Amino acid sequence: MGIKTTLIGVLAGAAIGATVGILFAPAKGTITRRRFSKQGFDYTEELEGKFNDLIDSITDQFETMVEEVNLMAKAGKLDPEATK
Repeated sequence: MGIKTTLIGVLAGAAIGATVGILFAPAKGTITRRRFSKQGFDYTEELEGKFNDLIDSITDQFETMVEEVNLMAKAGKLDPEATK
């Protein structure tokens, strides 16, 4: 199971749990709407942070791969003619 699948599952479960909890809580409509709004904002911030972490991780992996390919090319282990 990949990071993306796990992240989507966790966020979906949290959203469903929060929604069900709020809907079954005894509160006025205005209070419930405020809770939904705040919870949605919190999830948006959390998702944005996780997305940024994922992008940073992918960027780091890509940069590492580029460095390794460059080192292989300089060491003569990579034949430039083979890529054509």
